[in-house]
Amino acid sequence: MVAASLTASSTVASHARLTDSHGRVIHDLRVSITDRCNYKCVYCRTGEEGAQYPELAIEEYLRLIRLFVDLGITKVRLTGGEPLLRHGLVDMVRQLARMRTLWDEPLDLALTTNGHLLDSLATPLKTAGLNRVTVSMDAVDAGVFERITRIAGSHKTVLGGIRAARAAGLTPLKINCVLLRGFNEDQIEGFARFAREEGVVVRFIEFMPLEEGRLWSPEIVVPLAEIVERIGRVLPLVELPPWEASETARRYTFSDGRGEIGVIAPVTRAFCGACSRVRLTSDGKIRTCLFSQVEHDLYGRMRAGASDEELRTYIFRTVQGKEARHHIGEPGFLKPSRSMVHIGG
Repeated sequence: MVAASLTASSTVASHARLTDSHGRVIHDLRVSITDRCNYKCVYCRTGEEGAQYPELAIEEYLRLIRLFVDLGITKVRLTGGEPLLRHGLVDMVRQLARMRTLWDEPLDLALTTNGHLLDSLATPLKTAGLNRVTVSMDAVDAGVFERITRIAGSHKTVLGGIRAARAAGLTPLKINCVLLRGFNEDQIEGFARFAREEGVVVRFIEFMPLEEGRLWSPEIVVPLAEIVERIGRVLPLVELPPWEASETARRYTFSDGRGEIGVIAPVTRAFCGACSRVRLTSDGKIRTCLFSQVEHDLYGRMRAGASDEELRTYIFRTVQGKEARHHIGEPGFLKPSRSMVHIGG
């Protein structure tokens, strides 16, 4: 057993980067620091329940993230639930900003939020070392937005948070909109104008079967081709090249060069072949894919007294087993064992 552990450790040490068995380099870690949320979005949550899974102490997340960084992770995104609900978040960002990658560079630090608490936290987070923010916003029309969130006054509050983040320099500032047919696809053209007027990158996301209920069906998905065609009728688009091979969004600018739109199309234009991501849930389990049926209890091993070396070996072996792709829409497809709000965006 000792010899096997030493062999595995040597294997880890000989690799500069986390790579799965399909040859994909894994450099992007998404960490959920809570599955609590102060919104009750109708396509996400079917009930009023709060957290379903425990949260770790901030110091424990930091130790686990450090292990991934030791193995070549260069990008860390903090997610939820709603990460701005966590006490100690600003100090967590400050400590993450001090970490260095294997190449002695600072981590690329980002955060996904619903924006409700962003107005007061944008400047402290930027000062602590956060690079940029993505705000989830599923409508530009105030009435539609508040019907989605089920929170009165939420539209005005989120707009204030977006503008505070932009003023603080948390840029490029991205706005994520999940589209559902018959629900909010009438917001597409308005979001195109919003991108230009507010100086943000709007990204439309095809609806995936990650909700708590059983709302998803192929007919509800608004596909990439339709989104681009509809915007193009109002404001002509020009496709942009990807920043890197693992880019999830198809990027477009307007013909006059002012503004940017992205479309993330995991259903109709799956990008699994270039996936560079792995996730850590709020209770410390590794998920190698959003649609994993199996979770890997990294935190449990840490609590049982495993050394950093043993934990890095466990991470390395787990990532080796990362799925080749998801199977949305195929016969026998199973929804993941957790919904999106309990996995981390």
